[in-house]
Amino acid sequence: MTTESVPLAIYLFTRLRHLGVDSVFGLPGDYNLKLLDHIEPSGLRWVGNCNELNAGYAADGYARIKGLGSLVTTFGVGELSALNAIAGAYAERAPVVHIVGTPPRATQDARALVHHTFNDGEFKHFDRIQAHVTVAQAVLNDSRSAPLQIDYVLQQCLIHCRPVRIAIPDDMPGPLVSAVQLGTPVSIPVSVAQTAVEPEALDTLLGCIYGSSRPMLLVDGESRAFGILDEIHAFVRKTKWPTFVTGFGRGLLTEELPNVHGVYTPKYKAFVESCDLVMCFGPHYSSSNTYLGETRPPGATVIDITATEIRTQGITFRDLPAKPFLQSLIRELDVSRISKHAPPLPGPNPLPMIQPADLVSQKNGFWPRLSRFFQEGDIILAETGTPGYGANDFMLPRHASLFRPVTWLSIGYMLPAALGASIAARDKLQELGSNSDTAKPRRTVILIGDGSFQLTAQEMSTIISQRLDVVIFLINNGGYTIERCIHGRDQFYNSISPWRYLKAPSMFGAPEDGGFAAHTWEIRTWADLENVLSDHRMLYGKGIRMAEVFMEKLDAPELLLGWLERQVKQDKRALA
Repeated sequence: MTTESVPLAIYLFTRLRHLGVDSVFGLPGDYNLKLLDHIEPSGLRWVGNCNELNAGYAADGYARIKGLGSLVTTFGVGELSALNAIAGAYAERAPVVHIVGTPPRATQDARALVHHTFNDGEFKHFDRIQAHVTVAQAVLNDSRSAPLQIDYVLQQCLIHCRPVRIAIPDDMPGPLVSAVQLGTPVSIPVSVAQTAVEPEALDTLLGCIYGSSRPMLLVDGESRAFGILDEIHAFVRKTKWPTFVTGFGRGLLTEELPNVHGVYTPKYKAFVESCDLVMCFGPHYSSSNTYLGETRPPGATVIDITATEIRTQGITFRDLPAKPFLQSLIRELDVSRISKHAPPLPGPNPLPMIQPADLVSQKNGFWPRLSRFFQEGDIILAETGTPGYGANDFMLPRHASLFRPVTWLSIGYMLPAALGASIAARDKLQELGSNSDTAKPRRTVILIGDGSFQLTAQEMSTIISQRLDVVIFLINNGGYTIERCIHGRDQFYNSISPWRYLKAPSMFGAPEDGGFAAHTWEIRTWADLENVLSDHRMLYGKGIRMAEVFMEKLDAPELLLGWLERQVKQDKRALA
């Protein structure tokens, strides 16, 4: 081997390292073992997971903190186990590189009847399946073209901020390929000014802005994927207009700004509908991100700023990448011509009075009372279910990141995602170095229901083995409360088997003493909560800290209680 050539697997993993990936998730399988031999020599760390689904979730969580994530699985059984996670990353724009080890080329050419297949001699079934949930795919059958294929697929992952798939036959990791391309970075192409479109789009938007008397801003979650957060902050500060975020947009905007009013929930609907201009950055108008469509802004007043399009008043301006367009818009904006719009808005609902001996409950303010526990820079993950809705009531500290349910809503996602996000934060810290002024460890805090925890609990063992600092608040309400609120509040199928949850750290190998010893608590009353939140071990300890919070099975955030109330009324009418 010369400096001008490297094994194919080294080329691929070196590219990942150049793009900011330091840790790779996955599981070994007989078609990817030779591939895995090249991970550590490439300068990457291997994080073995308990199953492929969890590896996909972890790579997704890693990508949302680090900018790109990757996992390696084996052909067929492995990649299909991860497919649910890949689909979620596609739906919610997480850039994940899924690397699949496949049978050797000779086996495929011979249409051999081998394991991990449908026993029909056809090896392209899984290529076609994955094509539906990835934006680009490559099957590396030729060492001459493989580097260009790898670079193209990785570039598509960056451009679209969505998953890609790279399949490598078991006999391909070792063959040498040209390393010349490694000297040219893989990056998003530089935008070329659209002289025929941009001036008209700017004139149209500036006309809308200057003509508005009641404008507002809405920041949605795809803004992260478009890389426009700096521009959004500049626009929010420059206009001083009332600004809201969606649930998907939480944590992307500095909420300490005086004109930022938190999550757009139904209680603000009348105000939003009174506005004559709504500028929405990175829109993601799924039903679950808009309270079943209730908080989708009125179309006639909206300017949608997407990855490459500006949409307003029935007009679509295409081929305008958001970042350079917003930079032009901010430069051109004359603040002396815009409306000074700062109406009074309702603040948070006052919290009910409580007594120390009262049982904790969501309807009496569990979620907002928990906010004081959060620290600057925390990574907070609120699982699908009651935690996901409760997270809208958090007051987030500076530089906190929040993961909450968006669109895919695959329960159990948050625990493996916490693993990935925590490792990403550790990798970033190591890159900055201990002498950097910005180098500060970040806690990871998970809020998860008992039902969701049971789906992916085994990944706690990886969190423990990786010596990560993770706090878990497990809501024990005896099953799937969000499903009970939707339908079947007393049905057997919304119940689950009871576990002794606080024994999980011990079973999964947490140390019993030393600096990384696990600590556990039970919370039943407000006094218990106060004691836990002020416990020095919970606030500043290392390793796993887990609190089991007991709640009634029909206790839920306000919105879900409204759904439950409708069920009760329907049942009463049926009995009348």
